[in-house]
Amino acid sequence: MADIHIQRKKNTPSPWLLLLVVLAVVGLGAWFLFRAEINATRTTPPPPPPPPAETPLVPADTLVGAETGPRPVADVANDMTATAPVTPEVLAAFVAGDAAQPGYGREALRLLASSLVGLVDRDDLRTPEIQTRRDDLTSATARLDEPAARLRPGLVAASNLMQAIQQQGYPELQEEAQRLNAQATDLSGQAATPEEQQALRSYFERATKLLRAFNAPPVGR
Repeated sequence: MADIHIQRKKNTPSPWLLLLVVLAVVGLGAWFLFRAEINATRTTPPPPPPPPAETPLVPADTLVGAETGPRPVADVANDMTATAPVTPEVLAAFVAGDAAQPGYGREALRLLASSLVGLVDRDDLRTPEIQTRRDDLTSATARLDEPAARLRPGLVAASNLMQAIQQQGYPELQEEAQRLNAQATDLSGQAATPEEQQALRSYFERATKLLRAFNAPPVGR
C-alpha cells in the first residue's frame, strides 16, 4: 500500500495581529515626535519682556497748571502784554497785584511806559514837547532788564510825559498831573519797606487814573 504524504497547512498571521502591530508602530512614532517637540520647547529661551514705557523726567502734573505758589511778577506782566495791548485796564489789573513781590515796580513801570508810548502816536499828541518827553521816557526805561536798574528816572520821566499830555488838551486834569509829578519826585525808587511799596502802588494808581482820562477825547475837540 502506498504511503500518503499529508502536507501541513501553513499558519497565516491573524489580520488583527497585524493591525495591532501597525498601531503600535504608529503610536511609538507619535510618542517620539511628541517628546522631541517638548524638548525643543524646553530648550528655547522665552522671548524678552517688552521694554518699559519711558517715564518723563518731569511729572506731567508739573508741566501745566501745577504751580504751588504765586506766579512771578514778570510772568504775569508778560502774559498780559502777550494777550492784549497795554490799556489802562491791563495796567490797573497789574497794579492791583501784590506790591511786595520782587520786580513789582519794574514791571508796572514797563507797562506804563509801553502804554504811554503807544498813546502819544495819536495825531493830536504829536507835538515837539510831547515827543521830547516820550524820548526821555524811552531812554530812562531802556535798561529796566538790568538787575541794578534804577526806577526813579523812569518814574519821573513818565510823570513828565503825562504832564505834557495834560497840558496839550486836558486842562481839567492839571491838579492830578501835578500831584503825580510831585509823587514821582518824592519816590526813592526802592521797594524794600512796606511804606516804599505802598508809595509805588499809590503812584501807579494815580498814573492809571490819568491814563484812563487821556484815552477820552480832549475837551473842546
